[in-house]
Amino acid sequence: MRMKERKNNEGVQKKTARSQPENLMDNHLKEMVPLSDEELERRREARLRRMRLRKKRVMRNRIILGCSLVGVLALAIGVSSWALRGKKEPMGESEPHSQAVNAQGTNGTEEAEKTENASEAESTSVLEQARMLAAQYDYDRAIELLQNDSGYESSQEMQAAVKEFQDTKATCKAWPIEEVTHVFYHTLIVDPAKAFDGDYKAAGYNQVMTTIDEFNKITQSMYDKGYVMVSIYDMATVNEDGTMKEGEILLPPGKIPFVLSQDDVSYYHYMDGDGYASKLIVDEEGKVRNEYIQDDGSVSVGDYDMVPLIDRFVEEHPDFSYRGAKGIVALTGYNGILGYRTDISYQTRPDDLDADKVKWLDEHPDFDLEKERAQAKKVADTMKENGWLFASHTWGHQNVAEASLEKLQADTQRFKENVDPLIGGTDIIIFAFGADLTQVEDYSGDKFEFFKNQGYNYYCNVDSSKYFVQLRDRYLRMGRRNLDGYRMYYNPELLEDLFDASAVFDSSRPTPVAPM
Repeated sequence: MRMKERKNNEGVQKKTARSQPENLMDNHLKEMVPLSDEELERRREARLRRMRLRKKRVMRNRIILGCSLVGVLALAIGVSSWALRGKKEPMGESEPHSQAVNAQGTNGTEEAEKTENASEAESTSVLEQARMLAAQYDYDRAIELLQNDSGYESSQEMQAAVKEFQDTKATCKAWPIEEVTHVFYHTLIVDPAKAFDGDYKAAGYNQVMTTIDEFNKITQSMYDKGYVMVSIYDMATVNEDGTMKEGEILLPPGKIPFVLSQDDVSYYHYMDGDGYASKLIVDEEGKVRNEYIQDDGSVSVGDYDMVPLIDRFVEEHPDFSYRGAKGIVALTGYNGILGYRTDISYQTRPDDLDADKVKWLDEHPDFDLEKERAQAKKVADTMKENGWLFASHTWGHQNVAEASLEKLQADTQRFKENVDPLIGGTDIIIFAFGADLTQVEDYSGDKFEFFKNQGYNYYCNVDSSKYFVQLRDRYLRMGRRNLDGYRMYYNPELLEDLFDASAVFDSSRPTPVAPM
């Protein structure tokens, strides 16, 4: 596997080289042939399905005929009885009985019709499922779903769909994994006026954050250019012994794979009141949304960050997702996850508890750690069902290039105790500060061995080049491109394959954007 040489941007290099800031806000702004046995078996099964269908139709017709004969016979008996009684009783008095008997015949017909309609509805549902699978490039599953359906042999529509899927699949080619780009964001700005209000945090927000308007324009541009979200797991898989092997991404002409991720989805205390969502929730329809706190303290529920925005976009454009893949959400843990205060420190209140946590706890006297964790887990479970993945961003947003092995060991233990149980564990680590365990050469050394032994197989840093993918026997390493104010302002040419920065850049941003 060849490796594309990285071209680190000067700003990224500076960002990596900086020492870790002390305050928390700065810590995060960064032809015919003999039939095979399989074919013979398939045709045998098809014949059996046709026989079963014929039997069902014969039985259905017998039921209808039988019910009709019963109705006619009953009516004849009723008329004869009335005649024998010499018209002693008014005909009207016998009508309920006749109606009941006629109803038997009618009900039999209706039941048969209901059965037939249900069968048709079921076939339609299966066809819709297959079309959704094919729309997301999973042609094999779509074909299998239809061919295994009991109505396939009698459905010209299903057979035509299978032919369509087979023809489209034949056009697909395997995409080289070393030519898969990876883009990422931080938490999206809902209200630019609050984020860019001139306080000491505004410059940092302007550098590393992206507004919702910018995000939506970028997403639409990438979709229009043919980009498709793939999972990092599509790029490489892990063998039972921990070694890695290359995956396969099959796409038709005109489609381009990319990986998507978002950092710091914890909704930190320092962001309160600065125009960001406050948490992720599962709404009454079972969809993931955000809560956003208005100026008057009321709570608005909507799509205010990357996860629900991407979910809604894929609902409208299923072909934006490869086999249901979404993005990777990178989590720290010290302020909790997904907007819930899930860290044990909120309950134990150690002496060194930071002021933001103390203030939040004072404002929430009804705090319940187990309730917070249960709610966070509900959101995480729903996200995973929808195709999202989770990654460690280290518990305390550590710079792995600078932190000692001992510090990383303690930090990882905290992540595994406080975050892993809520997300079901992860083998992906996305390094904070755009840092990395090393620069260009292969991973080795104590830090890598530690993370590998902790179960991490996929490693991501920050890189300004279009591609940086390194697959080795024991890991997949991938560079990511930041789509933020800094990159759009200073290096728009590096983003031309994705979108036109001049058409995306939010006019509400203060300029010039402060350098890193």
